[in-house]
Amino acid sequence: MTDSGNGEDTRLRLLYAAGDIFSKKGYQAATIRDICRKAKANVAAVHYHFGSKERLYEAVLRHAHEDALNRFPIDMGVSGTSTPRERLSAYVRALLLRMLSKGENSWHGALMAREITEPTPMLGRFVDRSILPRVEKLREIVHDILGPGADHGLVGLCVQSIVGQCRNYAVARPILVRLFPDLTCDESGITRLAEHIVRFSMAGMAHYHDRQDGETVLDADQAMTSCPGNHLRQ
Repeated sequence: MTDSGNGEDTRLRLLYAAGDIFSKKGYQAATIRDICRKAKANVAAVHYHFGSKERLYEAVLRHAHEDALNRFPIDMGVSGTSTPRERLSAYVRALLLRMLSKGENSWHGALMAREITEPTPMLGRFVDRSILPRVEKLREIVHDILGPGADHGLVGLCVQSIVGQCRNYAVARPILVRLFPDLTCDESGITRLAEHIVRFSMAGMAHYHDRQDGETVLDADQAMTSCPGNHLRQ
């Protein structure tokens, strides 16, 4: 491997090779030597382009995030004047596509799933710079669905429930395909999953408006303290 590492082509090869290896082995187990061997570059190329293994990993996370957003943007072509349900459908479908889509860069979803289950010290910076802005968009959608008087904590819980449903299909996929053989993650399968998650979530959020007379809607703090078994953890 005689590549001096001075070209953009080398930098991209390192990014893609590192993404594949990090997603399969994890940050700790992956080595610069393995990455460079796969990228057909010498070890000095990593230091030239990124400075260190940690910065290479950060660059891979950022690249995976930006590339996925370019392919599957949050709004998926839906305008800001669309109904909250239409905006939620677009958001959920785009999120599932970023997590589950296969192809040349199929390691994107696997890398994100690994970072969630095996967080590295770089997770905090990545969340603040990349994930938080997207979550704020979902907060806006959920707030519009629940109405102007929605409790801030309740909005957050609903956001977590929606994202949690999507994440389940990515993280638990090896188990789910055995339990539910008809579950597919091709384009039509993802569309079906997105529609289910939206319908399920809309029905759940409608409960807060369609409650019976005299029933009290709990805010986030009340909901947490009223959960069975919570007193055992206090």
